Amino acid sequence: MGPRPVRTIPYGPSRIHRADAALTAGAAFDVPPEVAADCLEEWLQLCALPEVTAERGERLFGPGRTLHFHATDTPPELNAEWLVDLTGERLVHRRAHEKAAVAVRGPLTDLLAVLYRRLPADSDRVEVLGERALLDGWLEWASFR
Repeated sequence: MGPRPVRTIPYGPSRIHRADAALTAGAAFDVPPEVAADCLEEWLQLCALPEVTAERGERLFGPGRTLHFHATDTPPELNAEWLVDLTGERLVHRRAHEKAAVAVRGPLTDLLAVLYRRLPADSDRVEVLGERALLDGWLEWASFR
């Protein structure tokens, strides 16, 4: 078996720019489900880096602080659900369907746009259940603007 191909440019930045261009042009922002899931996973991996927590602090961390992102338009085999756990000393995430303090449900591309801060969480395209203040705080904390 030969060497595995290495993806040197992350999906995320190019997708953010595509979202910006689509929004500016008034066009739809759509991403194939597998790519959107990879972008969301990549975003969470970046947020989980120790350097990010060191730079932004631990103000969001504490008991009961969990977020659940649930794509409503993907096939089950994509497993497009994520739990973000802020109950410890660092951010931990995993693909899982679990109860959380706040849940965001909607089409996968719209979830990605919410995380990228290109779609407001109060949009009618996603549903927020639970502690909205935790979601808002986390979106601000996780922003790479």
